[in-house]
Amino acid sequence: MESISEECMFRNRGISEVSIIISESVSFLFEGTFPYACQRPKQYPASKKPGEYPQNMDLPPVLPKKKKKPYPIPFKEIQKAARKDKKLAERGVEKPLQPPKNGLLVPELIPVAYEVLDAWKLLIEGLAQLLHVIPVYGCSDCSEVHVAHSGHNIQDCKGPRSSKRRGLHSWVKELCIQAGVDIPEYPSRRRTNPIRMIGKKIIDRGGYVEEPKPWRAVDPSSSSIIDLDTCGACERFPPPSPEDVPIIAQETMNAHETVQTGVTKLMKKYTVKACGYCSEVHVGPWGHNAKLCGEFKHQWRDGKHGWQDATVSEVFPPNYVWHVQDPKGPPMRSALKRYYGKAPAVVELCMQAGAQVPRRYKPMMRLDIIVPESEEASLVA
Repeated sequence: MESISEECMFRNRGISEVSIIISESVSFLFEGTFPYACQRPKQYPASKKPGEYPQNMDLPPVLPKKKKKPYPIPFKEIQKAARKDKKLAERGVEKPLQPPKNGLLVPELIPVAYEVLDAWKLLIEGLAQLLHVIPVYGCSDCSEVHVAHSGHNIQDCKGPRSSKRRGLHSWVKELCIQAGVDIPEYPSRRRTNPIRMIGKKIIDRGGYVEEPKPWRAVDPSSSSIIDLDTCGACERFPPPSPEDVPIIAQETMNAHETVQTGVTKLMKKYTVKACGYCSEVHVGPWGHNAKLCGEFKHQWRDGKHGWQDATVSEVFPPNYVWHVQDPKGPPMRSALKRYYGKAPAVVELCMQAGAQVPRRYKPMMRLDIIVPESEEASLVA
């Protein structure tokens, strides 16, 4: 029995020595990389590395129109805050209101508001000038916009007559771009003559007529309201010279970022409401009671809006367009759709005019991805 136990001890000692030798050899092989054999190197996410950005990023999902938009703040947190306010009201404790809820202005946000207005004027002027130089196409059947010398062949049209064209867009060259900054070139038509209603019968006395002239002459160069209006902006500003196009593009890009940053700062203090079913936005503590909503199940709400807290993308909405690596190259194809990136139309327009792209737009534009040929697409993993 003693000989058997001694033999087992020698075997265990041999196994332990072999394991020590193996661990020492492994640590020698990975010396300078791993402090221990079982420890992995410290990894940082691509977005956290200094000077780098992720290679690919998906755009925000398109919300269905037959459902209400999700609340920007979870509904449970809204209920929790309401319970706290209710308990304070039951105790007779008056909740102090901070500006602007008490009717006073926020002093530190006054220069931000002026900065946003100045940047908005510069943004409209820059876009109106760039639209004379950079070709822009719009679909006549949907709201799709494409910034290139020709329209793309991606079958993603969702217009009422898109089934006849198998999802292809009906491109029309126009001087308008919708990226949160609309510059419409279509004349507005308003009803100026009154209508008369007798019982349930409506008598139309004039219908649609031409736009009425203002009651006093307005000098476009001295009116600040016209500078903030997007209507007829392309007519007010002439085409720029080729040497000034990159400078105007960079100023327009900076103005776009200033407007978005300023709106974000203002919305942290000033309450903005948005309808959960349509695109209506109202600035104020409560939404209005006008029955103008015509979206999903508006009959159940008697045409009233479903007001909730608004987000920056609803106040300053971006219109994402396909990023074109070569604007003068062949049109984009639907088979290579997953290799293309997207960007806001203002960013794409300014980039093609020679402006530097901000870092936060580069992941969604997929600048580091090489688009393969149609024959190579099946071989890509």
